[in-house]
Amino acid sequence: MNINSRIAAAFAGGMLLLLSSLTAQAHASAPEPRLLVFSKIAPDGYRHEAIPLAITAINKLGRQNAFAVDTTEDSKAFTPTNLARYQAVFFNHTFGEVFDSAQRIAFQAYIRKGGGFAGIHASSYAELAWPWYRSLVGAYFKSHSGIIQGTLIVEDQTHLSTVGLPANGKWSHIDEWYDFDANPRPYVHILLTVDEKTYPGGKMGADHPISWYHDFEGGRAWYTALGHTAECYSDSNFLVHLRGGILYAMGTSKPVRIKSLPTRVPRSAGQGRGGVLSFIEGGTGCLGVLRKEHSYSADGALLP
Repeated sequence: MNINSRIAAAFAGGMLLLLSSLTAQAHASAPEPRLLVFSKIAPDGYRHEAIPLAITAINKLGRQNAFAVDTTEDSKAFTPTNLARYQAVFFNHTFGEVFDSAQRIAFQAYIRKGGGFAGIHASSYAELAWPWYRSLVGAYFKSHSGIIQGTLIVEDQTHLSTVGLPANGKWSHIDEWYDFDANPRPYVHILLTVDEKTYPGGKMGADHPISWYHDFEGGRAWYTALGHTAECYSDSNFLVHLRGGILYAMGTSKPVRIKSLPTRVPRSAGQGRGGVLSFIEGGTGCLGVLRKEHSYSADGALLP
């Protein structure tokens, strides 16, 4: 090898080392995706025994999927500065009235700036006096069956939280089956329904949604009514479902594009308020955003 060849080889080797160093520095400086798991229960609320099991499962999912997990039962964590650290917040059986007005405003602003929400089971019975939260979650809990086996229908097999569930579209599962105050279908994209013919006590009829997602006011929201029992957190199907819901809320998946025309929703449907489902040009998601006929402040007051 002549002197020029040796110089060229040394230069190339040096550039490779430099590029490797810069790449390592970039990875080191990139913020680690973070999830905030919120498990607060109101003083008069019901504490689900599965709360610590869910935390353990989510921590494991975080290690497996390269996101960090912080946990809290302190609603003081809901400040603009602190929430900005997280790609999503996860309501872990959160129950009852858990926020003051400042915390509501911070959470609402976080979602509107592109933050994500995921919730399981009892999180549909939080903040009952705050209409905005109901719109975020999709519906409020109303009643439930006993803990019993039922058959879930996988209505959408393309979402991160349903890919990997039984290929035949039917999932036999034991849980406490929730009924809701209204069917959320007009406002969200349904992922799972439960067949009421397969268990006693269902009160929603032939169309009984159990899990759904939607793009909401600039952010993302995913909810599943599953997760009551301890056994859920060692069930591979449930963990697949949970993992996908978290990743969607954190912004790592894109909803399926749905082509449809705007539809007027009567006040008696879904959320119990009238409005127009507006489909954003070139947007994604099932039902776009709801242009409401009424607006609410962060503390739940009706605005003129």
